[in-house]
Amino acid sequence: MKRIKNITRVAVAIMIGSATTIVTSCQENFLDIVPTDRVSDASILSDSVLFESYIVNRYMGTRLTDKEAEGTLPGFGRGFEYAMWSSLTDESIYNNDDNTWLIQRGQIAPENTGIAGTLWGRSYRSIREINYALANVDKVPMSQDKKNKLKGEMQFIRAFRYHDLIRNYGKVVLLGDKVYELSDDLTSQDLFNRSEIKAGIDYAVAQLDEAAALLPQSNDSNWKLGRATKGAALALKSRLLLYGASPLYNAATWQQAAASAKAVMDLNKYTLYTGGYGNLFTTVDNSEVIFSRIYAQGARHVCLEISNGPNSYNAWGGNVPVQNLVDDYEMLDGTKITDAGTSYKASEPYKGRDPRFYATILYNEAPYRGSTVQTFTPGGKDSKDGPSAWNTSKTGYYLKKFMSDALPIDNPWDVAGTQTWIYFRYAEILLNYAEAQNEAVGPDASVYAAINAIRQRTGVGMPVIPAGLTQAQMRERIRNERRIELAFEEHRFYDVRRWKIADKTENVPAYGIEIGKSGNAYTYTRKEALTGKSFAEKQYWLPIPRAEIQASNNKLDQNPGY
Repeated sequence: MKRIKNITRVAVAIMIGSATTIVTSCQENFLDIVPTDRVSDASILSDSVLFESYIVNRYMGTRLTDKEAEGTLPGFGRGFEYAMWSSLTDESIYNNDDNTWLIQRGQIAPENTGIAGTLWGRSYRSIREINYALANVDKVPMSQDKKNKLKGEMQFIRAFRYHDLIRNYGKVVLLGDKVYELSDDLTSQDLFNRSEIKAGIDYAVAQLDEAAALLPQSNDSNWKLGRATKGAALALKSRLLLYGASPLYNAATWQQAAASAKAVMDLNKYTLYTGGYGNLFTTVDNSEVIFSRIYAQGARHVCLEISNGPNSYNAWGGNVPVQNLVDDYEMLDGTKITDAGTSYKASEPYKGRDPRFYATILYNEAPYRGSTVQTFTPGGKDSKDGPSAWNTSKTGYYLKKFMSDALPIDNPWDVAGTQTWIYFRYAEILLNYAEAQNEAVGPDASVYAAINAIRQRTGVGMPVIPAGLTQAQMRERIRNERRIELAFEEHRFYDVRRWKIADKTENVPAYGIEIGKSGNAYTYTRKEALTGKSFAEKQYWLPIPRAEIQASNNKLDQNPGY
């Protein structure tokens, strides 16, 4: 008998986190046939073009579950997929479940992780692949400058995978540079020891410091946004240290977090996009984008327009915003809808709101593709009385953000690829700085400047934050600004956890709105759009899937409460 070691080489992950079956068989001549469906190690390490292609493909991962990354492989987040990460939060619900409701209802378990079960396996697979490349890059015939750039990219990708592990599971296993093979001793307890959160963050930050020193300020025109740069490495460092300083982590200082965000600002490379908040997400190349995923024209992936649009447009009404989010948008004059002197009128709930509301959410009577959205009953074309009633929004709202009206809803597959998925943008950095600086020293002038720049940029035009706020008052302002500015961009899930307020935000029902119409008058009745929403203390971290624990022969510790 012999093990076929090649299954772990180049494209296939190692043991930990992969739950990959170790294939064995009797030694027969047919086992020595060179496979024709993969590229050999020797070919990759002797060809600089192939090696660089290997690195580029590490920006993607493996498809590990159904309804994940149709067509093109998954990247560093849900992004362009059916159920988005927002539908595990108080931003939206996924109309057709797709294994999201169990998480919203607090039923997630090691044996049933819903859409949140692939992060551990995919991350460690990617880390092993990067370790392999780093161990062999110096064997590849190419210039030292090229090698240094690729080393920087690999350290960035590895740090991103560790960041994803840390923010979802807390303590992680740090593998260093070791490239594990099936011939190694895979039973050692050292292979499954989970380091403290601070050690994980310190390791990833050190990797990003090294990456930033090796990476260019900008890539050439062929890979301008889709590959790591110095700014991308520093942006990820900013996010990691912001998380680290937060109450759930307690693994860094607010001063460190503020300084890391300021380092990105001091590059003087990025600015806030002023062509309209909605256009920011459909304009491929703009000054606000630090790092994003670019899709090739015609490369099939989940098309957001058909996945999330209203039912009368032959769309599927996927990730539908909840009333909880709608209520947190300010009025155009800066008042909240609950303020004593608010300009909000319950009879006209969508009038005079923050311009970002109109670019993010489709509501009753919202203009859309030469018509208007009609979620009222009876007779509204985007209500249960309209066509394709099974795709009617359970909340009374549909998603507008990220959508391009230039792309078709019917049969869109051949034109997919004109939008990018943004991983880091400058507004996040300003928000990171404002939060960290406020926690470090209080609401000084630089905190106001960062928040007001976002609120007042062309295309938004919201009033400045009132002067004289206390640190606590500014904290609440900054948190709400993150909620509005970064909605649906995979931040809310982690923000409410790191602030340790998820036990409040996620134990509130997921509300929607019922709109009745009589003549020209509307009535608005709040409803519970998803029953049973619940959050328990243990859910501040995800459970490690049971299969991963079993694959370690129960040497890997589970997160508390599971």
